[in-house]
Amino acid sequence: MFLQDIGVDTLSNTIQAMQAPQQVEELSLFNLLTKGGWVMIPLALLAFLGLIIFFERYFTIRKAAKDESQLTMQVRSSIKSGNLDSAIAICKSSNTPIGRMLQKGLLRIGRPIKDIEGAIENVGKLEVSKLEKNIGILGIIAGIAPMLGFVGTIIGVITIFHDVSVKGIIEIGTISGGLYVKMISSATGLIIGIIAYIFYNILNIMVDKVILKMETDSIEFIDLLEEPGR
Repeated sequence: MFLQDIGVDTLSNTIQAMQAPQQVEELSLFNLLTKGGWVMIPLALLAFLGLIIFFERYFTIRKAAKDESQLTMQVRSSIKSGNLDSAIAICKSSNTPIGRMLQKGLLRIGRPIKDIEGAIENVGKLEVSKLEKNIGILGIIAGIAPMLGFVGTIIGVITIFHDVSVKGIIEIGTISGGLYVKMISSATGLIIGIIAYIFYNILNIMVDKVILKMETDSIEFIDLLEEPGR
């Protein structure tokens, strides 16, 4: 009778244990990222580098793109009054790409217009190259990050099938669990690549706007020099 009671209690406990809801492990974003493997380390470095370059270039280009209509008006007024030294001082104090271009042109006044145009164009190219500094790295990150994430997934898959070959048993839980973990690296790499690509194009659009403004101001400056009676 005692053994029967024990058997009944054991069976009852077993049934209750089977009916009890299994606790599902809650995965936070941090836990998911840490399960991506060693590939997450270079991906994190790429993401950090991309953010630094973007914000550094963003504020630099934004500063260069500020409205310089007041500067051009002052330079125009000084040139018309014949006060070149004042115009040069105004350009020098502005400390902007447009100011440096106009300053170079002012220093060449008295030479043929072609020489002045060439001097302004050369300074403009130097200023554009300064604005575009390190932007190409964002393009590289946009291409490398997804491929690096895919490499992490491939390495994970190889590891999974190596374990299966060693054990000699195919367990769905092991394969599916390992795959979802290893695909984290691919998803992370793809996200970083997309963001880097967006940042890359944003900066290029900003640089193009600055270039257009520089070309417009340089053309107006040359036209001013060619005005009769100046």
